[in-house]
Amino acid sequence: MVRVKAPALRAKNKDELVKQLEDLKTELSNLQVQKVTGGATNKLSKIKDVRKSIARCHTVLRANQRENLRKFYQKKKYMPLDLRPKKTRALRRALTKHEAGLKTKRQHKKNAHFSQRVYAIKA
Repeated sequence: MVRVKAPALRAKNKDELVKQLEDLKTELSNLQVQKVTGGATNKLSKIKDVRKSIARCHTVLRANQRENLRKFYQKKKYMPLDLRPKKTRALRRALTKHEAGLKTKRQHKKNAHFSQRVYAIKA
C-alpha cells in the first residue's frame, strides 16, 4: 500500500476509515512476519510507512469523533472536561461576567435607600 495522506482520509467516512485501518494492520503484521523470516530489505523499509499511516488513520478517526462530540454538547449545560477550552487555571476559575455583575441583597437595599444624588451645576 502507498503512504496515505491525511486530507484523503478526512474525505472518507468512518466505515471506510475503519476498513482501511484493518487493511493497514494486516499489511503491517505481514511485513513483520517477513522481517522475522528474513524478507527483502525493500519490504522492511515499508514497515515505518505503514505504521505512520496507521497513526494517521487513528488521528483522523479521533478528530472526527471529537468534532461530533463537540456538536452534540454544543447546546448542553455541561461539557466533558477534555472538550472544554484549556486556557489557564486562573482564567478557568475567574468569575463569569454574570457572576461579577451580581449584587448582594444588602447592596440592593443600600442603592434603593441611598441612591446617587443629582446636582444641577450652573455653568
